[in-house]
Amino acid sequence: MTETTKTGAYLEINGHLVAEVADDVLDTVLEPEEAGNHQIPLAQFIQEFGEGLMAAVAEQNPPIYDGSPNPHWEAVMDGLKRQPFPAQRERVQAVSKLLLEGGDAAAVLNGEMGCGKTMMGIAAAAVMYTHGYRRTLVIAPPHLVYKWRREIMETIDNAKVWVLNGPDTLRQLLKIRAQQQINVQVQPEFFILGRVRMRMGFDWRPSAVKRNLGFREFDDEGDGYTTKREIAACPDCGSSILNEDDELFAFWQFIRETERRKACKDCGSQLWTLIRNGNQMNRDEIIRTALCKIPTIGPKTADKLVNGFGTEVLGNMLDDNVFEFINLMDDQGDLVFSDRQAKRMEAALAKQEFSFGQGGYQASEFIKRYLPDGFFDLLLVDEGHEYKAQGSAQGQAMGVLAGKSRKTILLTGTLMGGYADDLFHLLWRIMPKQMIADGFQYNASNSLGSAAMAFMRKHGILKDVYKESSSGNHRTAKGKRMEVQTSKAPGFGPKGVARYVLPFTAFLKLSQIGGNVLPSYDEDFSNIPMTEDQKQRYETLSRDLQRELKEALRKRDKTLLGVVLSALLAWPDTCFRDWEILHPRTRDRLFYSPSIFGDDEPHPKEEHLIQLCKENKAEGRKVLVYTVYSGKHDTQTRLKTLLEREGFKIAVLRSSVSTESREDWILEQVDRGIDILVCNPELVKTGLDLLDFPTICFMQTGYSVYTVQQASRRSWRIGQKQPVRVHYLGYAETAQISCLELMAKKIAVSQSTSGDMPDTGLDVLNSDGDSIEVALAKQLLGKSESILKPALPVKTKPFAVATGENTGPEAANASPGRLDSDGLKAELANYHGTDQWYRHMLVRDMLYTDGVQCFAENGGSQGAYWFIDIIATEYWRLLTKQPFMVIVLSVSDNSTAVITVDDGNGRIITTKQIHYTDMQPGDWKFFLTDNVLLLPGEY
Repeated sequence: MTETTKTGAYLEINGHLVAEVADDVLDTVLEPEEAGNHQIPLAQFIQEFGEGLMAAVAEQNPPIYDGSPNPHWEAVMDGLKRQPFPAQRERVQAVSKLLLEGGDAAAVLNGEMGCGKTMMGIAAAAVMYTHGYRRTLVIAPPHLVYKWRREIMETIDNAKVWVLNGPDTLRQLLKIRAQQQINVQVQPEFFILGRVRMRMGFDWRPSAVKRNLGFREFDDEGDGYTTKREIAACPDCGSSILNEDDELFAFWQFIRETERRKACKDCGSQLWTLIRNGNQMNRDEIIRTALCKIPTIGPKTADKLVNGFGTEVLGNMLDDNVFEFINLMDDQGDLVFSDRQAKRMEAALAKQEFSFGQGGYQASEFIKRYLPDGFFDLLLVDEGHEYKAQGSAQGQAMGVLAGKSRKTILLTGTLMGGYADDLFHLLWRIMPKQMIADGFQYNASNSLGSAAMAFMRKHGILKDVYKESSSGNHRTAKGKRMEVQTSKAPGFGPKGVARYVLPFTAFLKLSQIGGNVLPSYDEDFSNIPMTEDQKQRYETLSRDLQRELKEALRKRDKTLLGVVLSALLAWPDTCFRDWEILHPRTRDRLFYSPSIFGDDEPHPKEEHLIQLCKENKAEGRKVLVYTVYSGKHDTQTRLKTLLEREGFKIAVLRSSVSTESREDWILEQVDRGIDILVCNPELVKTGLDLLDFPTICFMQTGYSVYTVQQASRRSWRIGQKQPVRVHYLGYAETAQISCLELMAKKIAVSQSTSGDMPDTGLDVLNSDGDSIEVALAKQLLGKSESILKPALPVKTKPFAVATGENTGPEAANASPGRLDSDGLKAELANYHGTDQWYRHMLVRDMLYTDGVQCFAENGGSQGAYWFIDIIATEYWRLLTKQPFMVIVLSVSDNSTAVITVDDGNGRIITTKQIHYTDMQPGDWKFFLTDNVLLLPGEY
């Protein structure tokens, strides 16, 4: 028999998403054979019904850009020094039409890695320049700042480019602010801001003066004496500084323990000051240091230049006109540098810019405070998916810059990593008006927590896991306790795609560029058997760790989870070292294994790699090898040793090479004639074009979908002439295979919002849903997918935003099974205690009872989970000061409502207005105490 349930807002049969529904849980059951007979692959479905579907979609959702190019914009792109490909032109046309004619604030260019997103962003900026969008701000990863500068100057004639990525960013911003008052330039201007510099602020320390105060004290015998204490005082007015308890602050304590910037309570002066890190250099030292970074110039030549021309002249040249520096002449009129020197200098100076300031001020904060709204006409956000995290400083800084710019274009190759909330904060930052109009806004606590939860409920997938446990025996029966935990699962509903992705996004795949621009791209996986000794040791390791993990989880101890997973993934690749695994808390030994392979003895996976490299060298192909382990179990150094012994020239890229220098570093190694580059995929996952390495081999992948997708396409980019081959290696019958399988699932989910739909796309949208680490743990413990499904039918309903769009009173009665006010009150009256507990997903410490769950399920036409979310995010935190609260939801007949919170004695703590809700009219009362939300009858 097959269980049919609802997860979020979508119908699920056997774990597969088959339809979007708005009714309760279906009771329909199908035999597996019958269900299988009614399923056809998505590709076949599209082939048979695609024409009708496309006609319906085009009629109901007419595209912004219908394929008819704007002649004026085509002429602009014809005038660029580098010409976009036809497919790139179409995306530029589409994005420009959305922003310029559609009037939208933001657009997304979702292009596959290597399809020329930088080129399309620059071309779009050129088009918008002709409509008055003169200033373009670019946010880029730090190692791509000068790549952006180079490509802008190679594409747009007469463009002025500012680089805001060094310690003199503050000086540059002050200069920019001053120039806006003088005259308006007619040339296009680009301001390239490094992502790290954008959010990097200044350092500070507490500032106070010592003030000696005398205190009269008495000893045990009653004799008095006077003591002196050093008290912190305001440097301006001299008044004593008081702590949170209104007691005098000891000077040493104020200086050492103050973690937040304070102000004097008497005069308002700031009680902190800026500090600079490191040794500060004078002007001569700064210029000499800059000169030594230029090829062919060492300390002696730098001293000679400074003594001959002066720091002021040299500084101005390097700051504003490097070509004047390259063609520098001495007193005799002779060129200082030879042709060979000049050629090397020109190549190097095209990729870097010198910083002679030392100011430290957060660039986004300066722009917010001191530049007018709309000063930047267009914001280009490179690697846009890096700004999706809820509380990240760089994400918030990007949102500030988007708010200060007239229009925003987000450039990304991986719009989402599988979960709906990957998109929520990203969308909120680039198109806040759209999100607010849909009801997703800040709550009374100035938090987006409840809005993010609403977005997940409405467009994502939530999974409820029921756990039943014994809670002690009563006199006549055994007691049971039911606990429900809610977690998010990967997937983004069709309505969410239609509402938030398709209207604002232009997609481009490398395969769509056409014209034989790209060679073939092939991926393969090698399932490599271990040696007999290696296999036996691994089985022992797996068995011992599984036993320890199960015992720990039985005691609700999750500290072993990460240790066990890391060991099972890493040991087969690093068993050339002794392995000792200790419990992270008790430090008890869980497993010990001496090394199996010697330093010069390759294990099977390494032997496979060596053979792969030999085959590629015979074809004249260079190989890029990804490996993730360092430190005690360093695989990078080992691979270098083993491969060099076989006659290969190897280079290992390590994190010590700065981000902005990696591209040049790799080019130098290629010029040196290396055969193989070894590195961690995290170091090259964005922006770098590694065209010299058409073969890529993953020794390990790690957990990140973003990293694998980005790193695997480093060499399959425009300009590549050789076929690209990507190899994934894994040891048979180990956790490595499970990790690769789960990675493939997450990548398929990611593709569903990037313009791709796998053959089993609908299944993918509602896949098992755990993070790769959690899913591996469940496989490790022997739990099948069916066991991971909820033990009871899940009756979560689509979230109805309380302050969202009014759909009219008739919508409240749309569901024929909906209880009216009297019916719901009668239903709730049946709850006098609880055996089931529900844990709130966002505020994990808050529980609610089965009576509250009944209210959430049956309130309104689509549930009242929004009400629980408000309590969790706005009122639960008040328990620290108010241990008992009565919360009343008063719903009027005209669909407005008021939430009133009091202390149980009639003293009102807070109220909240609800502009629209489809809840049944009446007063609905709840108690909140001891971290539990319950009905009065359950108290």
